Amino acid sequence: MGLLSWIILGLIAGVIADFLMGGGVGLIGSIILGIIGAIVGGWLASAMGVGDVTGLNIGSIVIAVIGACLVLSVVRALRGRSVSRI
Repeated sequence: MGLLSWIILGLIAGVIADFLMGGGVGLIGSIILGIIGAIVGGWLASAMGVGDVTGLNIGSIVIAVIGACLVLSVVRALRGRSVSRI
């Protein structure tokens, strides 16, 4: 996939994940979230033998959205923890 395909896939997946999870991360944040989600989702899907992110198609978008929701959940869980500072 080319750079433009990753950006478009990231935008689509990020906006959908942002809508589903109620994140409010903005346009650039949605693109970054979607790209990271596509990487994480593609890695997990290929490790489980379910599929892979191969381009701008429905299967790749679904995998990227699931990955983006997972990434957003992990970020929220980590932010929610209190950090003790020395």
